[in-house]
Amino acid sequence: MCGREFALIERRVNWGEDRVYYHDDKGRVAALPARWTSVFPADPVVALAAGRSPFRVRDLLELAALVERLRTPGAGS
Repeated sequence: MCGREFALIERRVNWGEDRVYYHDDKGRVAALPARWTSVFPADPVVALAAGRSPFRVRDLLELAALVERLRTPGAGS
């Protein structure tokens, strides 16, 4: 579906997730997570990296916190 365009029917939060609704090739209503589409704003770091970095700030901060917990003695018990 990469590079394809669809007319947006609706955008709403369902099951705790921001989703977009559109008509698929067979005319049925289908949905995707909004973050998979251009409707969702691009992460600033990813946008500034211009394809050179696939990582988002939130993901890197979460990884750093995980590494710190693993490096702390007794954190794994």
